[in-house]
Amino acid sequence: MTAAAQFSPLSQWPLYGLTDDLLPTLERWSAEGKRAALATLVNITGSSPRPLGSEMVVCEDGEVQGYVSGGCVEAAVRAEALECLKDGQTRMLDYGAGSPVLDIQLTCGGRIGIFVRPLPDLAAHVAARRTAREHRRPITLLTDLRTGDMQFCEDVRPTGREKNCFARQYLPPLRLILSGGDPIILALLMLSGLMGLETTLLRPYGPAEPPPGLSPARYVRSSLDTALPTLRPDRWTAIYSLTHDARSDLMLAAYGLKSEAFCVSILGSRRKIPGRLEALKAAGVPPEAFSRLHLPAGLEIGARTPMEIALSILTQMIATRPR
Repeated sequence: MTAAAQFSPLSQWPLYGLTDDLLPTLERWSAEGKRAALATLVNITGSSPRPLGSEMVVCEDGEVQGYVSGGCVEAAVRAEALECLKDGQTRMLDYGAGSPVLDIQLTCGGRIGIFVRPLPDLAAHVAARRTAREHRRPITLLTDLRTGDMQFCEDVRPTGREKNCFARQYLPPLRLILSGGDPIILALLMLSGLMGLETTLLRPYGPAEPPPGLSPARYVRSSLDTALPTLRPDRWTAIYSLTHDARSDLMLAAYGLKSEAFCVSILGSRRKIPGRLEALKAAGVPPEAFSRLHLPAGLEIGARTPMEIALSILTQMIATRPR
């Protein structure tokens, strides 16, 4: 770590705060042989712009990704993290109302505790999280707040603090399975890409090339009969059918409702809802699954353009995702 890295200011435009999934950044740093520190929001009193468990990673060269407040403390956290990498010591940082750090206050009026520790084996940390992600299973990082010792476990537990231990759960990324080929689909692909969703597009017998920005590996041109068994939706998957073909829409929706997918929907007018419900019942969808069916696709926000409709669909997806 150089002195320039330690004292260089953070960008006035906090692009680092747009990154919520920190695993790709940690993988890059690990591949480059760099060391990193992890800062986690472990305590909130009153209001906080970020939820418990929010994280920020700091590289030995001063690069930062993620954020733990609304921009009030990130520069101070980076400075502490760089010191942490120098001396190998953990730090519990205390900012906000009533904190001894008087020169850093939060605009929300709350108080936050941020635990900073070096990642002693970055490659192992990355490997554990990557393996869990590839198998689409949750993994929890347990941190001893007295010593900084960390270990992963596969118990499904919520993010939170218990005595001197903080549990930070990492869930599989949200998946979005789409079917169709209209402008709304293109808008959804653009927005979902910006949001970091794992998006797959089904378009039976569609164009040979995928739409711009979509990996060929996530573009499925085979028939629905062939494609559906390969999808394996889990409880972090949403399915939206926008084909404008009644048979295809109902086929995909029935498949989704018989899976663990947390949200299933079809684009269309409200007047079609009763007929679709009857058709899905006739297709053998169990009664308890209909709580995961959201008709029509998208929240009512007065959307008119493809981009606005896509926004309403993604808003509906986020509103119904597993907590």
